[in-house]
Amino acid sequence: MDVVIERACGMDVHKDNITACILTPEGKEIQTFSTKTVFLLTLVDWIKQHNCTHVAMESTSVYWKPIVNLLEAEDIEFLVVNAQHMKAVPGRKTDVKDAEWIAKLLRHGLLKASYIPDRNQRELRELVRYRRSIIEERARQHNRIQKVLEGANIKLGSVVSDVLGVSARDMLDAIADGEEDPEKLANFARRSMKKKKEELELALKGYINSHQRLMLKTILGHIDFLTEQIEMLDKEVADRVSSHQEDVARLDSIPGIATRMAEQILSEIGTDVKKQFPTAAHMCSWAGLVPGQNESAGKRKSAKTKKGNKYLRSALTEAAHSVRGSKNYLGALYRRTASRKGKKRAGIVVAHAMLRISYYLLTRKEMYVDLGEDYFDKQRQQSIVRHSLRRLESLGYTVTLEEPKAS
Repeated sequence: MDVVIERACGMDVHKDNITACILTPEGKEIQTFSTKTVFLLTLVDWIKQHNCTHVAMESTSVYWKPIVNLLEAEDIEFLVVNAQHMKAVPGRKTDVKDAEWIAKLLRHGLLKASYIPDRNQRELRELVRYRRSIIEERARQHNRIQKVLEGANIKLGSVVSDVLGVSARDMLDAIADGEEDPEKLANFARRSMKKKKEELELALKGYINSHQRLMLKTILGHIDFLTEQIEMLDKEVADRVSSHQEDVARLDSIPGIATRMAEQILSEIGTDVKKQFPTAAHMCSWAGLVPGQNESAGKRKSAKTKKGNKYLRSALTEAAHSVRGSKNYLGALYRRTASRKGKKRAGIVVAHAMLRISYYLLTRKEMYVDLGEDYFDKQRQQSIVRHSLRRLESLGYTVTLEEPKAS
C-alpha cells in the first residue's frame, strides 16, 4: 500500500496512560505517557520533535478530549476514530500493538475521522447535554412525589392534571409543613380548581407519616433547586446561541420542536451544516436514524438502525412522539406509519423526517411550510385515478378526465 502520510502518530488512549507510536521514514518509536497535564504537554512536545503532521486515536469515552484540546492549540491535525472502524486482526493484543496498528492505518490513509466540532460548539454541547440531564432528573423527582403521595393514600394526582401546578403545589407545601385537615388543604384551590373542592377533600384525606412529610419537603426543595439551575443554564445557552437566533427560529417553526430542542439540535450538528454534512442523508446516517445494512448471498435481511449520536436521536424521537395527535404533515406521517409498523418505528420515521427538514431549512435559510394533514390522502387520490385510468384504457375505453366542480 502507498504511504499517504510520512510522519504519523497513533495513540492507544486509556484513563491513566497513553501509549503512542510514531512512524516516520527514519523508523518507529513507541513511548507511554501518563494522562496528567504535565505529561500530556511532554507528549505533545515529543510529537512536535518528530515533525508529525497527523495524530490518530480511538474515541474512548471522554479520555480523548484533553489530548484534542492540546493538539488543537498547537495546530496539529488530529483524527478521533470510531474503534469499530479500525479493529486489528485477532491475535496477541497489547497497548503497544494497538498504538502501532493505529499509526499504520493512519500512515496509509485508511482511517475515517469522526466529527469533532470546534471548541465553542463543544462547550455549548456540554452545557446543553448537562441541562437535559438536569431536566430528566427533575422529571424523576416529579414521579417520586407521586410515589410518596400514593404511599400515604393521598389521591391528589387523580383529581389534578399536574401535581406541581399552582394550586397543587400550595397543597403539597402545606402537607409538608404538617397540615392534615383536608378542608383547609382544599381551600388552596384556585380558579377552575375551586369547582373540585369536594373531590379534593376526599382525595386529600390520607395517612401521612412524619418520614413522608420529610421526604416531601426534601423533594420539593430539590425540585426548586433544579429549576433554578435549569433557568441559569437556559440563560447561558441563550447567550451562546444569540448570534444564531435565525437558525433557532427556523428549527422552532417545525411542529414538535421548541426553543430548547432547537438549541440542542444546533449544539449537536453545528451551525455550518452544509460544510460538515454534504447531504441530508449523511446527517441522518450520522445521527443513527437510518436502517442498518445486512445483506448476504444477494438477500437483504432485516437490520436495526445503526448507532449514532444518541443525544440527538433520543431528543428527536421524543419530539416525534409529541406530534402523534397533531393535525399536520408530521402527525399524519406518524399515524400512517404507526398503523402499519407500530409506534416505535413511527417515532424513528418521524424523527428522521424532522432531521431532514432541519437540514433543508438550515441550508436553504427558509422557514418551515407544512404540507398539510391531507398530504397523503391527496397522493393516494392521484394514485387511484392513475390506476383506474390504466385499467380502463387496457380494456379499450377512451377516457376523458374532468376536474370536479367546486361545491
